[in-house]
Amino acid sequence: MFGDFLKRLTQPEPDPLADNDARLALTALLVRIARSDNDYAMSERQLIDQIAARRYGLSEPDATALRQQAEELEAQAPDTVRFTRAIKDAVPYEQRLGVIETLWQVVLADGSRSDEEDALLRLVSSLLGVTDTDSAMARQRVAAND
Repeated sequence: MFGDFLKRLTQPEPDPLADNDARLALTALLVRIARSDNDYAMSERQLIDQIAARRYGLSEPDATALRQQAEELEAQAPDTVRFTRAIKDAVPYEQRLGVIETLWQVVLADGSRSDEEDALLRLVSSLLGVTDTDSAMARQRVAAND
């Protein structure tokens, strides 16, 4: 189902993603971070739905459908390095920075940070071209809003 999309995304010089494709790819990153600690809880799925609804102006059913598609994409996506680098090349920095902030929301949602989540978030931030400083500031903003 996502073969063509992944092929386009991981080609040497991908074209910028259309809005719907960018939504899907970025939501798949949220799913990947939520799954990284091997505990993909209902609360994390609900949070991803809420983030998608708010971020993209979607209804609840549409946000759930986007997350479900993102779960399928994430399961089929190549390793995090190739997948994330492809997103970096196809998505503007401001959107990538916003994704780091939402990734921190997912990581901090259950009140604890696992080593796996921290390691994956550091890797994703770096691969998306987001500086450690910007990532730390995003985490602080999320923590302050909780």
